Amino acid sequence: MATSSGKLTSVAIKNAKHGPKAVRLFDGGGLYLELMPNGSKYWRLKYRIHGKEKRLAIGIYPEVPLAEAREKRDEARKAIKSGIDPSAKRQADRRLAKLSSETTFAAIAEEWLGLQSRKLAPVTYAKAEWLLGMLGSDIGQRPIAEISPPDVLAVLRKIEASGRHETAHRAKQKAGQVFRYAIATGRAERDPTADLRGALSPVVSMPRSALTKPADVAGLLRAIWGYEGQPTTAAALKLAPLLFARPGNLRAMEWGELDLENAEWRIPAGKMKMREEHVVPLAAQAIEVLTELRPLTGKRKFVFPGVRSPSRPMSENTVNAALRRLGYEKDVMTGHGFRALASTRLNEMGWAPDVIERQLAHAERNKVRAVYNRAQYLAERKKMMTAWADYLDHLRAHPESNVVPFKQGKGAQ
Repeated sequence: MATSSGKLTSVAIKNAKHGPKAVRLFDGGGLYLELMPNGSKYWRLKYRIHGKEKRLAIGIYPEVPLAEAREKRDEARKAIKSGIDPSAKRQADRRLAKLSSETTFAAIAEEWLGLQSRKLAPVTYAKAEWLLGMLGSDIGQRPIAEISPPDVLAVLRKIEASGRHETAHRAKQKAGQVFRYAIATGRAERDPTADLRGALSPVVSMPRSALTKPADVAGLLRAIWGYEGQPTTAAALKLAPLLFARPGNLRAMEWGELDLENAEWRIPAGKMKMREEHVVPLAAQAIEVLTELRPLTGKRKFVFPGVRSPSRPMSENTVNAALRRLGYEKDVMTGHGFRALASTRLNEMGWAPDVIERQLAHAERNKVRAVYNRAQYLAERKKMMTAWADYLDHLRAHPESNVVPFKQGKGAQ
């Protein structure tokens, strides 16, 4: 209800009663409060512009009190007087806000990541997401077209300041991929990371820790076969040098991926870094380790289930921690080091580099050649993996010997 002056009061609004139909209480200047049958109260503004009568939503009472509703009415009437339709302006502002939110660095990074998820292994995807997330705290909500080279450099310098120089370089690389995607989709005109060449501290490349000398490898193998910890950890340690798979693939090995009868471990494409299935031939020694382990974990999904949560694979630190217990510090040997060990020794033993690289699941850039190699090299890889397992047995049994057998056959050059 309104007073004798034709204006609403807070008391009148509070005491106003709702009816079976909407009730309008006018305040003047086109402002009115609409009482709905369900008890809601909405502020509206009735106005005319360009010869048409229109309505503008002002807010909900009591979130928007009487005084604030009048202020919004006065602002809207000023805009109308200038020929601006407040309703049309609000819709345009909303469209602009939506467009701005879709063109921020964070939004485009998320969109780009969604596309990459189809071809990246989960662990690689998670790493890319983490790197871009480090940038998002500073430039994530900025429109990507407005981000300058100094803006990106400031974020990367923060990462550098924490001592993570390599991470800063990787974050720069991922940011560049997002900027180039924005350019391709018409939401940016240039990649500011291109101007940052030489702006970050260079990364001093350090090779992964690994033992490669036969005598050192022999000592490591004897230590592994003498490990007295968890049986699953002991089995993982024994398989690491025999299979030299990526540590993440080894710990996530599933019984359903193993065909012991045909001596193969088929790692699904979704688990592989390059998103294509990888076959690991199993030597008799590897099958023996798995056969001994099957009574313990064969009824579970994972060959190496976690101790705390058997529904998940063992921790990524399990093998490295076991190596520490055996006396091998991280600057001497790591779980990933078994790949370097095998690559170094197999090359020195004369096996064809292409066969070794395919067994390591390193990507072949030429797609046609890659298909050919997969078919051609499997037979040679089976021979190589058997010879490699026999060589490791020879080293373990005769640590004083430096003889390198098995340098023969089609697998050698």
